[in-house]
Amino acid sequence: MRNLLIILLFCCCSCTKEVYLFTSFHEPANEGLRFLYSTDGYHWKDLGSTFLKPEAGAQKVMRDPSIARGPDGVYHLVWTSSWKGDKGFGYAFSKDLVHWSPQQMINVMAHEPDVVNVWAPEIFYDEQGQQFIIIWASTVPYRFPKGTEEENNNHRMYYTLTKDFVNFSEAKLFLDPGFSVIDAVIARRRSDGYVLVLKDNTRANRNLKVAFSPELTGPYTNISAPFSGKLTEGPSVVQVGQDWLIYYDAYGEKRYAAYRTRDFKSFTDISAEIDIPAGHKHGTVFKSSRRILKGLQQQANQKLHPANERQ
Repeated sequence: MRNLLIILLFCCCSCTKEVYLFTSFHEPANEGLRFLYSTDGYHWKDLGSTFLKPEAGAQKVMRDPSIARGPDGVYHLVWTSSWKGDKGFGYAFSKDLVHWSPQQMINVMAHEPDVVNVWAPEIFYDEQGQQFIIIWASTVPYRFPKGTEEENNNHRMYYTLTKDFVNFSEAKLFLDPGFSVIDAVIARRRSDGYVLVLKDNTRANRNLKVAFSPELTGPYTNISAPFSGKLTEGPSVVQVGQDWLIYYDAYGEKRYAAYRTRDFKSFTDISAEIDIPAGHKHGTVFKSSRRILKGLQQQANQKLHPANERQ
């Protein structure tokens, strides 16, 4: 009887232990949502299937998929639906990451008739405010000094807040660092406010920096010198133990890479320590249960081996 209890306890702990999931897409971004998974945050495997085919937006693509889970356990997904022309981003929700709600367009920039694009929405759950914040990059020509950028490529970051994904606050400026900025992602340090990892998208730089704020919506200041090389983008941030890992697309070198930090001031290149499947493009990293992962694996297996379902 004692041995049986030990086995049951071990099985229970194994089932409840969290795993890491990484939203993903493959170019040309028309197939849909993909996932990587990991048990340690360093070594990743591709589930080898898509789970949501894009139907929203003018171009009906799914780029930069970003997920956050609410306190009720529901996962909320946002994504870039078109390179240009859309005034918002795609949205859907799910309880298990397999079965999804109908897709919607959240037209957060409908009030800007000249907006060029809505890129790389990132969703983050604000525990203190019990709400979600979604940030994204948009270009509104002639709105800001353009420096060396073309007017149609001079991005700033905007945000909206929501509690229910029915009502959204009016879009407001989130970050104007004085240069074109895209691909920003929020991380919260429990005792020391918020960190924003961002891409300086000016032609001369195109690298990653960090900024800091005591408040979720900013202002984010003390923008750092670049910590990555040139032609890097799409940062994804996850805490593993006491460390923060920053995954990013080193597209100039045609590889995925990562840094490790504890203070967002000093960074160690750990690209040799990670394993990222070929073809992966950037999304967000989040924790989930083994039960959720098992459901994804079963769905992927059914798609890969449909004949098994008929036997």
